[in-house]
Amino acid sequence: MKTPNRSHAPFLRLLIIFSLSVATVYSQNTVIKAGHLFDSRTGKVLDNQLIVVSKDGRIVQVGPGLKPAAGDTVVDLSNSWVLPGLMDCHVHITANYPYRKYSGIAGIFATESTALRALRGAAVAKQLVEGGFTTIKDIGNDANYATADVIRSIRAGWSTGPTILYSGKIIAPYGGQSNSINPEHEGFWQMEYIDADTPDEIKKAVRKNIYNGANTIKMVTDDHPAYYGIEDIKAAVDEAKKAGMKVTVHAMGGEAARNVILGGAAAIEHGFQLDDELLRLMKERGTFLVGTDFSADNFYAYGGTLEASRANEAMVVDRLRRAYKIGTKMAFGTDIIIDLEGMNRLQSNLKVLQTWKKAEIPASYILQTMTIFAAELLGTEKYLGSLEPTFRADIVAVKADPTKDIDAVGGVHFVMKNGRIIRNDRLANP
Repeated sequence: MKTPNRSHAPFLRLLIIFSLSVATVYSQNTVIKAGHLFDSRTGKVLDNQLIVVSKDGRIVQVGPGLKPAAGDTVVDLSNSWVLPGLMDCHVHITANYPYRKYSGIAGIFATESTALRALRGAAVAKQLVEGGFTTIKDIGNDANYATADVIRSIRAGWSTGPTILYSGKIIAPYGGQSNSINPEHEGFWQMEYIDADTPDEIKKAVRKNIYNGANTIKMVTDDHPAYYGIEDIKAAVDEAKKAGMKVTVHAMGGEAARNVILGGAAAIEHGFQLDDELLRLMKERGTFLVGTDFSADNFYAYGGTLEASRANEAMVVDRLRRAYKIGTKMAFGTDIIIDLEGMNRLQSNLKVLQTWKKAEIPASYILQTMTIFAAELLGTEKYLGSLEPTFRADIVAVKADPTKDIDAVGGVHFVMKNGRIIRNDRLANP
């Protein structure tokens, strides 16, 4: 046997190093072993699946019988329930009022700067994404466009947070959602609202929000006796559509809610007083309900009596049960702006699941409202909301079966967003 010439040794070492580096470059898929995978399209759980995620953060393959390639990074979630990244379609990450001391917009405007609100928003965004909510819709009440800067911070890698769809300032009839403001302080509410009382003013308000970073639009109607008509809603919908955006509207019920539906808005937020006729009209028109279904604890946080809080919860449970029975499209939303005692924002948000349970909504359906149904409302259904090839790798894992008990979503221990692992408790605590 010929002994290699020693003069070739440096070259051979370089060749080996080069070969290893090439292998590393071409074998950087992440392969997730999913013991139980939630199929958001069917609402069923598939066992023993492998998810292959490419370097660019997209899902390449999903299925049983797949095998990792040499050099792939393997994440073993064989004992977990693996879900698409969760979505919350109604949040206010920059706002928080003292427990049982809700003061309305006047109190927070007088004491908190936009900069402070942005810092809170970044902290809450981190809580939410680490808790499995990889996409959220923040719909205003963020001072002077504070959330726009939170989004910039996340995109720049300065902070960690979910993908955020953002509405900018809330478009409303004169006064926004304020009341009893001294006339000497007229316009005080414009820190968070844009007064728009005609179709032309509404179109201008839509454009202003888009200019300042919005990629969805929120309106408020029926907080005052003079609410928006069909043509007002349609003006916003048409203007937003030019930019590929959707309109969602705060409405409780009655004629104001009917105008929202007939005006073509994508969703009604809250809808606590929607009757069966309006819920059927929403089903017919494809209008989503983002119910923000507060539990009694969430209502009580505002400062009312326990009896009133329980009555409000019962009203929400009834509306939620009727909407599900009728088949109105629904997407999950929370709307929490007061953290419960001893809880952070994520934990306070998840309290609303108690209302869904009391309404006897199947857990698998609730998961769909938090994934594929939410994605449809947000306009991201072609790349988010499901674990399938070409979709963005937003993936979470929980310790127990959430299709048996929806409270299991509070047990997130693994989060991947855009193919990047944000949380993996098993790696942190081997």
